[in-house]
Amino acid sequence: MLPTGRTFYKMSGSGNDFVMVDAMREPPGPLAESRVIQEVCARATGVGADGIVFLEPASRGSGAAYRMTYLNSDGSRADLCGNASLCSARLATELGVASSAEFRVETDAGILGARILPTGPEVDLRPVTDVRRTLPFRLVQGEQWMGYAVAGVPHLVVRVDDVATVPVVERGRPLRHEASLPGGANVNFVSRDAAGGWRIRTYERGVEGETLACGTGSVATAILLREAGEVEDRVALATRSGRTLTVRLTKADGGWQPSLSGEARLVFEGRFGEI
Repeated sequence: MLPTGRTFYKMSGSGNDFVMVDAMREPPGPLAESRVIQEVCARATGVGADGIVFLEPASRGSGAAYRMTYLNSDGSRADLCGNASLCSARLATELGVASSAEFRVETDAGILGARILPTGPEVDLRPVTDVRRTLPFRLVQGEQWMGYAVAGVPHLVVRVDDVATVPVVERGRPLRHEASLPGGANVNFVSRDAAGGWRIRTYERGVEGETLACGTGSVATAILLREAGEVEDRVALATRSGRTLTVRLTKADGGWQPSLSGEARLVFEGRFGEI
């Protein structure tokens, strides 16, 4: 049974939206159940969100201010969500869970560094070492190359001529379920616009549709564009929502150390009722 009256926070990270729950003192309880998550995240009959995020006590000895647990709108658990990490950093600061300008966050993908800058939150993801510049998948008209990177979660990146014309769901769904990728992958499409900037669209695993933004997808895309020699170490990507995610890359042992910054907007605070 849903805990009627429990407080939640609706947040948006560049259009990637979440139901955030402070579980530092009270465990998630039934809110962590797959059926309940689906009902809460339903657009027409629930709060509506791409996923639900719990701020929980960190493991002893982790050195983290809190643990972030992320579940997709279908109830499946994901190791990491970049935009949820940004939103959790903002909320943890607002609630006093994180009391300093720089702190650590525990996730299923490991410990992340986080900081609150004058422009908003920034998180340091774990080093990305599993990067494949080419894949044996067939390209279709309008696609230039396809690569793969694990930025906390697996991502396919497809460099296209014009991301505005890509049928993201129709093309993304079969790639997301590609049999040679264990567990499947998120699928990102990226292209330059007329002004020379970069635009990205994402088919997200667990949501099973296009989302307005994807933080880890932007990180994976920036890395593959960097390895292709198309960008430098700082990449700004305009998302489907029109908001921009920025990725900073530093060369690390055997891979890349990425930092992600972007919007983390507190839309409203509410209480669960009849869902």
